[in-house]
Amino acid sequence: MIELYDSGAYLLNGTTLVKDDAAAESELAKQGIKTTRDEAVKGTMAYSILQKHNTSGDTENLKIKFDKMTSHDITFVGIIQTARASGLKEFPIPYVLTNCHNSLCAVGGTINEDDHVFGLSCAKKYGGIYVPPHQAVIHQYAREELAECGAMILGSDSHTRYGALGTMAVGEGGGELAKQLLGKTYDVARPGVVAIYLDGEPAKGVGPQDVALAIIGATFAKGYVKNKVMEFVGPGISKLSSDYRIGIDVMTTETTCLSSIWTTDEKTKEWYDTHYRPDAYKEIKPESVAYYDGVVYVDLSKVRPMIALPFHPSNTYTIEELNANLSDILHDVEEKGRKQLTGDVEFKLTDKIHDGRLYVEQGIIAGCAGGGFENICDAVDILKGHYIGSDEFTLSVYPASVPIMMELINNGRAAEILHAGAVMKTAFCGPCFGAGDTPANGALSIRHSTRNFPNREGSKIQNGQISSVALMDARSIAATAVNKGYLTPATDLDVEYTGPKYFFDKDIYENRVYDGWGKAQPETEIKFGPNIKDWPEMPALTENLLLKVASVINDPVTTTDELIPSGETSSFRSNPIGLAEFTLSRKDPEYVGRAKAFHEVEIAREKGEHPCEVYPEIKQVMPVVKEKFADADRTNTGFGTTIYAVKPGDGSAREQAASCQKVLGGWANIAKEYATKRYRSNLINWGMLPFVISEDFEFDNDDYIFIPNVRELLMNKAEVFKAYVVNKNMAEIELRLGELTDDERTIIEKGCLINYYRD
Repeated sequence: MIELYDSGAYLLNGTTLVKDDAAAESELAKQGIKTTRDEAVKGTMAYSILQKHNTSGDTENLKIKFDKMTSHDITFVGIIQTARASGLKEFPIPYVLTNCHNSLCAVGGTINEDDHVFGLSCAKKYGGIYVPPHQAVIHQYAREELAECGAMILGSDSHTRYGALGTMAVGEGGGELAKQLLGKTYDVARPGVVAIYLDGEPAKGVGPQDVALAIIGATFAKGYVKNKVMEFVGPGISKLSSDYRIGIDVMTTETTCLSSIWTTDEKTKEWYDTHYRPDAYKEIKPESVAYYDGVVYVDLSKVRPMIALPFHPSNTYTIEELNANLSDILHDVEEKGRKQLTGDVEFKLTDKIHDGRLYVEQGIIAGCAGGGFENICDAVDILKGHYIGSDEFTLSVYPASVPIMMELINNGRAAEILHAGAVMKTAFCGPCFGAGDTPANGALSIRHSTRNFPNREGSKIQNGQISSVALMDARSIAATAVNKGYLTPATDLDVEYTGPKYFFDKDIYENRVYDGWGKAQPETEIKFGPNIKDWPEMPALTENLLLKVASVINDPVTTTDELIPSGETSSFRSNPIGLAEFTLSRKDPEYVGRAKAFHEVEIAREKGEHPCEVYPEIKQVMPVVKEKFADADRTNTGFGTTIYAVKPGDGSAREQAASCQKVLGGWANIAKEYATKRYRSNLINWGMLPFVISEDFEFDNDDYIFIPNVRELLMNKAEVFKAYVVNKNMAEIELRLGELTDDERTIIEKGCLINYYRD
């Protein structure tokens, strides 16, 4: 089904793969091709698009300027506040503000709608585009209205992926979007490019989520495409509709890749024609010879209906395999899950086995992954003439935009959904991040959505609650609904898929979306709600640092949802200090208290007061430091916290995973490696040192780490930072920062991106 090449490969004429091994030169010669690897690298679609947008003049170290940007209502307030504090006058490129994440939250009184009003007033003042709540989820609107062949789009959501429409899109933290708003660049070393070679044709009943989960399961743990561009090529693409390609593409984020791009063809052209944007189309394909750093070979004909069990999209099985080995597989997932979870909860899945079959309590088809027109129509074809029953199982369908919903109403599919006993809801991302359709305690939900991390469905482990999500394709979710909650792959049912034509109603957006691009109104007053707060002042980096370890996380991977939980906590996203109260609340509930207490030391230092007066423990720590570093004192030594995590940052692009640590006094992270570039970038933009440590060291909460000359070493581009664990006999450890641009070093030195631009 999936093969990962153990070497790079050449792609000839978009179809023939030649492995980069000892026989490669002679094989190329047979084809009459004379080239080098360095020259053939330039033949990829990704190389061409990246260089078109590169302003550095250096093909290896890129400074990208994007064509367009998009954010949603968990992120745009913080981004605009950062840019305002740094001198924003007008949006320099089209910037879309959607309202799809907290539009249904009933938490915190007026604060959600206050943020929407803030967004509209900013769109008027700075010349932006404002999409009101319930109109479209962020990525569907971007596909329908922003995507353009050969363009690049930056979004403050990790699933910013429009490669199936010929657009290279990147999901990043808010700091990177603020840079673009200020006319600056996205700085990145030229990424590697991996070919995703699609061959064959999917079997009837196999959907895009099945293909996506198969790819994620094969690549994630190996880091095969980490921080690389996934370039989709091969004859199998022509067998897939644009909607199908989009469904695969949006899930590439879960492999930890940087971006994606697909070859385009007549089906792509048809997409743009349907959406009244024919000028956005052009053919994109690799050159006649292109070199890839790796290949993921996918035989589409062998992909079977898939399921990703808790608690990661890479925890994949075929549904047939799961059903044949229910007890063993579920028991194994339980054991792994218990090691990952914290709190006094009992995580069980084996109790879902009823008479040898797996019973689930909920099905959801939603959002940027599941809410597409074809996914829903195929699901309706399966549901037609059936009922989901009157037991615990429920089914909810969220079309990804009002135009999709309107067409489902016009062609009768909406009526079929309701007739089957399911419900249809407005465009909303809640089921993807824990702000809607939270299952009952102990329940299992199957979802065509993007993630199934712990608590991603909205339960609260610290309150003794646990429910969980398994990811599946809409077709198999519908098949399971037909069997009233008993897990069923769509391939088990004989269904005639009708494939109705889609008609896009452009008047829906024209009549409701505010389009102020190029029409800034500087005199407009921004409307602030009582929960919208400015960023607190953040100190510049001192010559030395004394870090207190405030949390130790030894899990193999730590998601951003664990660093700052999603769901209802996100309602406080516009209040930096208020939101920070939730930092690590589900993973390490004591973290906030530890961090806040030690932050008082730095606050006292900045006021010129003696830290010992607010934190007596300093009296024991600093004398030990001064035995080795006599000049260290409160005039040249900053006091802050750090966390240690093995591999933090998988998942969401939300900058709050870093900014919340910063406002609580965080000055660094220490990790074996970072799961994604975007989390590392978030740390940097909030003035935090993204240290890595190669050696094994047993950190404990309340360890003290002294780093002498940290500012000098940073600015002098030192490779190694010698640090000392004070309360462990000044044990010496070596920390590294990895590659940093000069701007990134200065951002850390200044204390954060806001300080950098202000200065």
